[in-house]
Amino acid sequence: MWQVIGHERAIALLERSLKAGRLSHAYLFVGPKHVGKMTLAINLAQAVNCLGQERPCGECSQCKRIEEGKHPDVQVVAVQSETKTEIGIDQIRELEHSSILPPYEGRHKVFVIEGAQRLSDEASNCLLKTLEEPPPGVLIILLAENERVLLPTILSRCQIVELRPLPVPLIEEELRRRTSPREAETLARLSSGRPGWAFSALSDSRILKERQEEIADILKILSARIGERFSYASELSSRFSRSREKAFEVLNLWLSLWRDMLLIKGEACDFITNIDQVEILQRKVDGYTIDQIKGFIQSLKEAWGQLQDNANSRLVFEVLMLGIPEKGKAWAM
Repeated sequence: MWQVIGHERAIALLERSLKAGRLSHAYLFVGPKHVGKMTLAINLAQAVNCLGQERPCGECSQCKRIEEGKHPDVQVVAVQSETKTEIGIDQIRELEHSSILPPYEGRHKVFVIEGAQRLSDEASNCLLKTLEEPPPGVLIILLAENERVLLPTILSRCQIVELRPLPVPLIEEELRRRTSPREAETLARLSSGRPGWAFSALSDSRILKERQEEIADILKILSARIGERFSYASELSSRFSRSREKAFEVLNLWLSLWRDMLLIKGEACDFITNIDQVEILQRKVDGYTIDQIKGFIQSLKEAWGQLQDNANSRLVFEVLMLGIPEKGKAWAM
């Protein structure tokens, strides 16, 4: 059985291809972090190697070994450490060499490239060779948050499957099976449609604690002096150099808070994400105009794009901090 929550259209597409024997040799699963891309990839790896009648059955030896991460024919390629920023060419050369060898235990070899948007230029070009002439019995699954940073030639050789954020009630329903209704509602709303985040937060209290600390810093910066804002920009830039992923998580938190402020300003509190911060945000939003809030949201989105395009992170964060609107003043782009 498919273990991924939701994403019925994606599952139906893959099931039709499996039953017809017309599975693509390469897939690109696109969607936000924690939305279910890796779970779907592992399920697909199980399906092509499953020994049961209904694939993936989740019960046969192949399915169980893949789920446990012990199957020799299923490999995950990712950035090797937090100090690295890219998936390097040596990793893809190793994939290329391994793909030529026959499966050791299963019917198919499956390579899952996690964070494919972080492939170096050399690694991308090397991967392209394998995608152009894939060995028989090889399935390559790329996972990315945004396909626009991948080479067009790679995109053209993959079947793209988009995984969008799930409806909050669906995540809440799944959470209610494991926790109280109140906690289920809170985590579902905070997840922004990402079930993986919700279940991680449920099992690891540090996630919510770290989130609370980040929010406290963000709210403090809104009324801070220029010097404090520049120090904060320097800190974010340092984080970005150490771990792009964590820096983007902070930027995403900025976006969610300002989106909530826009909803509060528009008297649509029922739709905010950070429901545990609603009283604080209601006080913070006083004095801002809708144009100011919308303008800064646009600035946050532009900063996100610039960082993805490898702009100078220190400069991007400094400009962003300078652009925080002042209450009672007209928004100026």
